[in-house]
Amino acid sequence: MYNKIGVGYNTTRKADPHIAGRLFSLLAPENGKTYMDIGCGTGNYTIKLSEMGADFIGVELSELMLEEARSKSDLVTWVHGNAESIPLANSSIDGAVGTLTIHHWGNLERGFSEVARVLKPGSLFVIFSFTPEQKQGYWLNHFFPEIMERSRNISVPLTAVNNAATKAGMTIVQTEKYFVKDDVEDMFGYCGKNNPELYFDPLIRKGISWFSTLKNKDEETNGLRHLRESIDTGEFEQIRKQYENEEGDYLFIVLRKG
Repeated sequence: MYNKIGVGYNTTRKADPHIAGRLFSLLAPENGKTYMDIGCGTGNYTIKLSEMGADFIGVELSELMLEEARSKSDLVTWVHGNAESIPLANSSIDGAVGTLTIHHWGNLERGFSEVARVLKPGSLFVIFSFTPEQKQGYWLNHFFPEIMERSRNISVPLTAVNNAATKAGMTIVQTEKYFVKDDVEDMFGYCGKNNPELYFDPLIRKGISWFSTLKNKDEETNGLRHLRESIDTGEFEQIRKQYENEEGDYLFIVLRKG
């Protein structure tokens, strides 16, 4: 999938400073230790975390994205692989991050087992993801119901994360809700929460897997038309307020290997 949407991905998908900062703070990397970014894509967050002062290995399945990552930085060690088959030695990594990746894993239990295998005992694994319940609270559901339903169906519930992690010998030690900010720099799925105009940019939609791979073309066209009309008439603010909630838009999940 990401070989398909990888072309131009870097145009809209950049490391958001706040999200990168929270990943770094929650991981708390130390000098002289080695960390892993699983499903690193084109390496935006991997490079940002590396520049903040951590030694990182980026693991990615898409060769197209990995090629782009290599062209941007030689500070990171780039490795071809995926969550279910990580080409690293047992207990060789001091910690890991995974940003908007676990919903793409083919086998959640196998993925957590592999991450646990390469982590040293006591190491942290920091995930940035979303739950089906959080996606239910996106106002996008009003305009793109079929797209969002299919997207929710591939979302990973926190209970599923906990079950797979427990079987792999990891424990959730912390969760932290994230609410999309007005100045968000990473144009991921709900980037337009506070700025719906973003969704009219075809490049932004192309970089969002929900639109680029799960879409029904007619629904996308009709949804955008409905969104445009609601903004122009002022109806949008009413719709947006109906979806306000305290669930958070995304979720940081911190796990520790026992």
